Amino acid sequence: MNATTQSQSSPSQDVLPLRTQHLQKRYEGRAVLEHVTLDVPQGAVLGLIGRNGAGKSTLLRCMLGLIEPDSGTAFVFGEPALAMTDRSKQRLGYVPQQPDALAWLRVGEMLDFVGRFYPRWDSEYVDATLQRWDLRRNSVLKNLSPGERQRVALIRALASQPELLVLDEPAASLDPVARRDVLRQIVTRASESGTTVVFSTHIVSDLERVASHVAFLHQGKLLLNAPLDDLKERVARITIPKEFTALLNSKLAGELSRRVLTDGGTSLVIERAADGDWPAIAQKTGVLCDALGLEDLFIEVVE
Repeated sequence: MNATTQSQSSPSQDVLPLRTQHLQKRYEGRAVLEHVTLDVPQGAVLGLIGRNGAGKSTLLRCMLGLIEPDSGTAFVFGEPALAMTDRSKQRLGYVPQQPDALAWLRVGEMLDFVGRFYPRWDSEYVDATLQRWDLRRNSVLKNLSPGERQRVALIRALASQPELLVLDEPAASLDPVARRDVLRQIVTRASESGTTVVFSTHIVSDLERVASHVAFLHQGKLLLNAPLDDLKERVARITIPKEFTALLNSKLAGELSRRVLTDGGTSLVIERAADGDWPAIAQKTGVLCDALGLEDLFIEVVE
């Protein structure tokens, strides 16, 4: 991207690429999203992690105005997601978990057609990546495997050189080797142009490999949102012996999860503020405070 193009198309420094405020959504009386507030910084690679059914796809679709929340608001480049202008849509790339649009077309026909709507469409990238991933232009989309359709959808999204790229389980249909290659391609392409990326996943290793920020979604609630590098410093498991459990009558500040142990003690996962201290109970003799790896943290929070 040259300097002139960037100055013309980049959002103001004061406008976040993507933000939500108190999003709520219910299906058949069941809460799928509950008061989700999330700001995505410019240039971040945000991994949205949660178990299947946590509400990840619904959140991404509400963020982009593809479905209407029951309450709350979402903004893309400062515009209401439900009323985005065509200019903002041209700055956005989105790949759903099951990309079935225009499935009756051939791969080349679909990419050529879609490319006409994006002023910065990179045809050379399309050709090179189709060859790299052994995808033929004359293949009909509906006849491709789920993994192949997912790769074509990624090419379509990345070729537009979006300023914001939103991906719903972008490598879910791929084997581990192919998944690593696809994630590398996403991050490399995004870093070259300063693209902000939001992707959902339930695979912890995907986050550790490519994300700069992590958000945990569990049963429709956003439990944690932090830069990946901060997690070891700001989140810990605090193991409290039985004799101190009487001090835990109420939820502690920053408490993400709580489990009663077989010996009568209690295990807490706590997120402290960036400039804050651990709760006072962590200083008592016999209380253990352990840093958690991302996988252990995920299991502790969602179990």
